[in-house]
Amino acid sequence: MRRYSVLLIGIMAFTAGCDEDPAPAPSGSLPPVFTATLTTAAEVPAPSAAEQSCSGTVRIQLNVTRANATSPITAATADFNATIAACPTTTVIRISHIHEAPVGVSGGIVVDTGIAQGDVVLTNGAGGFTKNGINVTDVNVAQRMIDNPAGFYFNIHSVANGPGVIRGQLTKIQ
Repeated sequence: MRRYSVLLIGIMAFTAGCDEDPAPAPSGSLPPVFTATLTTAAEVPAPSAAEQSCSGTVRIQLNVTRANATSPITAATADFNATIAACPTTTVIRISHIHEAPVGVSGGIVVDTGIAQGDVVLTNGAGGFTKNGINVTDVNVAQRMIDNPAGFYFNIHSVANGPGVIRGQLTKIQ
């Protein structure tokens, strides 16, 4: 009986340590998160005077797949959460996406949110959208975003300003 008591005490001592919280995940395992403050002043070319009051923000989480923490990215998706504010009540949003280019330069689209005209309804000039799981078709783009977020910008286009109404360069916050 005494052997069983010692064994039971040993098992209890061992399992007591199992109730502790696991070690935190290494910081490299957290998904990269980017933000941008969207302004008309940052847009190239400058939007028409009618929509100069528009502004907004965006938060983009990049969900990457790797074999391990040091392996190349094999797949990526992006989650978008955008807000739009202070636009005229007549503003109609039509598309939005990430472009690759530095401040002051127009660049090619690298990740499209899939937003289409009619998807984003502004109430009194304000609104927003969330789009999750958007495929980043070129994994090299995902890696370049992580390495140099300032080389990318997010913008939102309106019907009145086809090239874009508000824009902001990406900043990595995580």
